[in-house]
Amino acid sequence: MEIDALEKDLIECRRCPRLVAWRERVGHEKRAAYRDWNYWAKPVPGFGDPQARLLIVGLAPAAHGANRTGRMFTGDRSGDWLYRALHRSGLASQSVAVSRADGLELDDAFVSAIVRCAPPGNKPLPAEKDACRYWLEAELDLLRRVKVVVALGGMAYSQVLRVLVGRQVSVPTPRPRFAHGVEIDLRPAGPMLIASYHPSQQNTFTGRLTESMLDAVFGRAIELLVGSR
Repeated sequence: MEIDALEKDLIECRRCPRLVAWRERVGHEKRAAYRDWNYWAKPVPGFGDPQARLLIVGLAPAAHGANRTGRMFTGDRSGDWLYRALHRSGLASQSVAVSRADGLELDDAFVSAIVRCAPPGNKPLPAEKDACRYWLEAELDLLRRVKVVVALGGMAYSQVLRVLVGRQVSVPTPRPRFAHGVEIDLRPAGPMLIASYHPSQQNTFTGRLTESMLDAVFGRAIELLVGSR
């Protein structure tokens, strides 16, 4: 119920005028392939198991993906990759994510992002990331069992570290640079943090990120969760 209450507050957020204008413009103009859709066109809440020990953090909703469907990583190719990997890892009930009503459920995992509105060009401004930080912090307050965080992409990795530092978690100095598979042990005050390339088309089409690489990240996350209940 706490997560539900947070979701209701989040979808009313209008803190960033540029993002509000863009998400609503996209929802009005639509893409031809989705002309019959009633776009969500609001901030997108996190999705998953409120008792999750694994938190997955991405960048932001895609304009015609989550901004259309209203669920994180749902309705675009990045989400196709992510939920297939979660399904193979036993964390998702199905490998397909097309809408909020498709029956998908996550077990011991929760999917979120550092920015909740679709940004133009998938590039949020620093001030927009700062303004949206509140929602990720609020989720962390409620997801009390999180032991492992997987950050998808360099921006998510950096922002997660900033949030954890703000929560008095000690981070190694110098701070490890982002790279696929990098791990930072922030226990006992914080979680284990694992970095992964984002499953964007830029990475998956070029082979920079393969399905086996993504599977390895979630396999490692599950290894770290064993015995942590």
